[in-house]
Amino acid sequence: MLTTDQIADLFFDTPALARLRLVTLYRRRLVDRFRPFRPAGSAPFHYVLGDVGAAVLAAEGGRAPTAPAPRRRQAMALQTSQHLAHLVGVNGFFTALARTARRSGGRLELAQWWSEPQCAAAMGGLVYPDGYGLWRHGAHSIEFCLEYDRGTEPLGRLKDKLSGYVRLQAASGVSRWTLFCFTTPRREGEAARVLTHPAVAVATTSIDRHASNPEGPNWLPVPGNGKRAVLGALCHTSDSTASSSKFGTPEQGLCR
Repeated sequence: MLTTDQIADLFFDTPALARLRLVTLYRRRLVDRFRPFRPAGSAPFHYVLGDVGAAVLAAEGGRAPTAPAPRRRQAMALQTSQHLAHLVGVNGFFTALARTARRSGGRLELAQWWSEPQCAAAMGGLVYPDGYGLWRHGAHSIEFCLEYDRGTEPLGRLKDKLSGYVRLQAASGVSRWTLFCFTTPRREGEAARVLTHPAVAVATTSIDRHASNPEGPNWLPVPGNGKRAVLGALCHTSDSTASSSKFGTPEQGLCR
């Protein structure tokens, strides 16, 4: 599920071009769309796979297409789900990176992006991050798990998550960054005080800071010297590289 702007970030030079193409795809039933209710103003269109799009995708993969009715029920349930804002936020985090990479002339690359269900399938129940990414900055690479926080969990719960990342590192033999993205700078500051762990590389930022300039010096390592770094600079302080990854595909799961 992606909004119009997120699809533009992934594939188009401007939102206007994205809207034109998406209208055509919608009329041909390759995609479907909805607008969640807002008490004031109007929400952007949220796009999901349509009946024809699902059939095309299934044919390309040599699979039988999913039935239209269950897929529509799932889309309808998503419109009123309390999880929708969280899902939009997580997807926006990654599409902002993708947009920045597309415009970098090959200097940057979002080489991998796994969704929350893909992470759950691959990581053996050790952790349940909101996403996993592989970011390339020139000759350097950083693997990270994203924890996207909307301020709904107590800080102690965030701290408890780090023990799962210790187990993940032990199972995979690879140290990866755990990145926390918070709703406000205040929430980030409060959380940073409890997210120090001797065995887990943690960095924090706020949603607005990342969204406005994904390539900027947004990330504050915890613990650290108080100076923010660009995402690519974290590569130099982690032994996480593309070649060291011990994940298979989400379908294969974690290699132990």
